[in-house]
Amino acid sequence: MVLQNHSGPADSKAPLHDIKVIEICSTIAGPACARLLADFGADVTKIEPLEGDGVRQMGKHVDDVSLYAATILRGKKSIALDLKSTEGHDIAMALIEQADILVENNRPGVLERLGFDYETLSKRNPGLVMVRISGYGQDGPYSARPGYGAICEAVGGVRHMTGDPDRPPARVALATTDYLTSVYAAFGAMTALHERARSGFGQVVDVALYEAAFSQMEPYVPAFEKLGFVPKRVGPNLPTMAPNSLYPTADSSWMLIAANSDVIFERLTKVMGQPDLFTDPRFSSIRARGQPKNMKAIDTIIGQWTSTLTPVVLAERLVLAGIPSAPVYTIADIYQDEHFAQRDMLVKVAHPILGHTTQAGVVPKLSRTPGSIRHTGPDLGQDSRQILSSMGLADAQIDELIARRIVRAQ
Repeated sequence: MVLQNHSGPADSKAPLHDIKVIEICSTIAGPACARLLADFGADVTKIEPLEGDGVRQMGKHVDDVSLYAATILRGKKSIALDLKSTEGHDIAMALIEQADILVENNRPGVLERLGFDYETLSKRNPGLVMVRISGYGQDGPYSARPGYGAICEAVGGVRHMTGDPDRPPARVALATTDYLTSVYAAFGAMTALHERARSGFGQVVDVALYEAAFSQMEPYVPAFEKLGFVPKRVGPNLPTMAPNSLYPTADSSWMLIAANSDVIFERLTKVMGQPDLFTDPRFSSIRARGQPKNMKAIDTIIGQWTSTLTPVVLAERLVLAGIPSAPVYTIADIYQDEHFAQRDMLVKVAHPILGHTTQAGVVPKLSRTPGSIRHTGPDLGQDSRQILSSMGLADAQIDELIARRIVRAQ
């Protein structure tokens, strides 16, 4: 079997158009990292097991169409391989040899057992940047443990801080730590590529979910060491800052108001028609308002005022006064918001079965070479034939690999 360089089409205007990425990932953090790279033009080839990435079974479906896969796998090519087979291993190795970045989020040791350890890979591709995402990192006493984002939020201290103080720690209803980790991973990849331009050598980027979660605890690390301070759940409030909380409106919805500084708090008291609050000793400074008893008192006063107003009227008054605030949106509210539309954060992407899906837009926004959504997430093995053909395999060879269940193709 002759294995040659695989090259795919790239938009020469995209900032990462000359970067080749191989993804051997499942579920969220790894695929999200590679999706971020694809959004900015990287040529991403996703190597999936024959049964497909588990992310294809997550989230909502329309019949058998995974809406989540349509977006988190967008801009990528899919080849389905049995990496435990000799031929599947060789195909993957040939792809990795020509890559700039390999993104993987298997438990430490899995790729080593398959023969894809970095020592071996770097001998064949010295410039390879290997991004390794795991629960607890590639070393340390916890490294062999399985770790999903939610589990690592508990270890990282985030779960202890989430929710209301009078009940057990709450779960964030989103894959927050996975997505934060994916951004750290993409940043690490770009940093390693920048260094490679000087040295000519790649390296391993070791990204741990628990460390990404723990990074959010930054202000409390020195506070514990110097003061023994252990932060606790504070519900909708911002610790030691008031007013900064959720306040009820006349229709039983919620408005988030953040009048942290003295200047903004004074504006709020005037909008409320209660300017004397600003000279009340309990509320006349940031430190005074941050005292628990005073925080509760000012939140009660503001809540009594906001509950007399509809969200529309309340929002207009707050915005006019320059007070940071926002209604608590549902996804339905977001679809009706003109700002999301004008910022291209709700993008219609063509889909071969559904006609289109609306997907979250590209972040961040680049002024001269912006990212883009090239195409929806591929079906499992959609590009297997094209990739193998570009590597020099004849149709008969590809048919044999498919028949032997080494490769899966559409």
